[in-house]
Order: sequence, then structure tokens, then C-alpha cells
Amino acid sequence: MGMRAAIVVGATGLTGTSLVEQLCENDEYVSVTVIARRAPAFTHPKLEVKIRNLDTLEEKDIELAHELYCCLGTTIKKAGSREEFEKVDFEYPLTIASLAKKRGIPHMLVITAMGANEKSPFYYNRVKGKLEHDLMELGLQRLSIIRPSLLVGEREEFRLGEKAGEKVLKLAKPLLVGPLKRSRAIEASQVAKAMIVIALYGDKQPVIIYPSQELAQLDFPETQDEDVSREQLFNWDKRKLSGSSDKGDKVNQEVVINRDKYKIEETVVDKEVKFQHRRDK
Repeated sequence: MGMRAAIVVGATGLTGTSLVEQLCENDEYVSVTVIARRAPAFTHPKLEVKIRNLDTLEEKDIELAHELYCCLGTTIKKAGSREEFEKVDFEYPLTIASLAKKRGIPHMLVITAMGANEKSPFYYNRVKGKLEHDLMELGLQRLSIIRPSLLVGEREEFRLGEKAGEKVLKLAKPLLVGPLKRSRAIEASQVAKAMIVIALYGDKQPVIIYPSQELAQLDFPETQDEDVSREQLFNWDKRKLSGSSDKGDKVNQEVVINRDKYKIEETVVDKEVKFQHRRDK
């Protein structure tokens, strides 16, 4: 069993709900903290819920953790205005990232959108692009940007535009090949799984952008049972020595967490930040 701790904001949305459930069921995590304005319906012994007003969030509200997962997102229609939309999709994620950096959280994973570009002619994509730009400028130790296409799954609220788009993309799926593959809709549960795979097994570059077609292919590596000889099986002293030198230990070597207090003992901060973009295929 691992010894990781995670924080999730935006846990009551489509992807966030699935992410919290998968994190709690993952053996690598012993602690999952949700920061939200309302409690999620899901409960689990590993899960702690902090009800907070995101407008007044403080550094003390962000506990120490290995990963901060940000799944915040809304629509202009639901938000009521562009100002409120930008507050949820831009201001909150940036503020939370800043607080996480002060607390020493080494890795932030944030969902933006396919086509995010601060110079885009489309308002939604401009906001997402601006968020990506400002997060990079913040100089986080490690930033993973998640760019899914249209998310599909069972939402709490009905979104007519997204439902219509989902049906169109399902009908057009056989035609979306080659470069058009990136426009295929993606299950929110797959995006959530991909985020965990990235956190546990992804490249440890300062900044990486993951396009939708890559997210669709990410999965946990296959585990192989360790071959144990008959001699090792019954020689417990030798077996213990063998296990103590295993370099494949699941505990993150960059950040070690005390299981009882979830206290980070050591944080390795990159001295030089380099940006690496993965272009959409």
C-alpha cells in the first residue's frame, strides 16, 4: 500500500466526482481531501471534506499533499455572467495554485480544454488559455495540464448544448480519424483515470500538456506477480532483506509523507524550470 495524499477541488462536477472515487479506491493513496462549497454524495474512510467559500480560501485551508487536482469548471449560462464564469474557471484555480505553491505541494494537475489559447477567437478557449499561461508563469514545481475534448458521462444537471454535441460526435466518430481523432468525445471517468496515471507514472517535467487523444490512451501499467523461489518463500530473513532493497518501492522519492500525521518531511524543488509542450497529434 502506498502513502500518498491528494487534494481535489471541483470534486462535485462530472470529472471531479469520478476522480475522488478512483483516488479513494486506489491503494497508492491513504488520504484524499476535498475542498468544496458543498459536500459530495460519495463517502469513504480515506475521504475528508472541507466545506469552504472559495472566495475566502486561505493558505491554512490547503493541507500538505503530493498532488493537487483541480477540476473546477462551469459555463457562462450556469455562472450567470462572464465575470462569474472567469471567477470559477480562472481566478479560483490560479489562487488555489498560488496557495499550493506556498504550502510546498509539488504537483498540480488542472483540467483546461482542447483548443485552450489566450489568443483564440473563442472566449471560452481564451479564458482557458489565459489560465494555462498564468499557471506556467507561477513557476510551480510540476504542472500537468489536462486538455480533454467534449466530456461525456452522467451529470447532475442537464446541459442541452453538451448533450447535442455528444450525440453529434458519437455519430461522427467513425469519420474522426487521423488528425481529427483529437476531437472525439471522451468519458469523464477516463480523464479522471488518466490524471491519476499521470500523477503516479507520468514524466516528471516541470510543465506538460496532455491532449485529449493521449488522455484516452492512458492506463495503469500491468502488474506482474513477483517470482519467489521455494528457498525465498521459507527463508524469511533473506526475504526481508530482499524486500528492503527494492528500488521499485511505491513511496514517492521526492516527497515522503508521515503516515500518521501526513507531514511532508522533504521537498525537492527544481532549480531550473523548463516548459515542455506536447502538441496535439
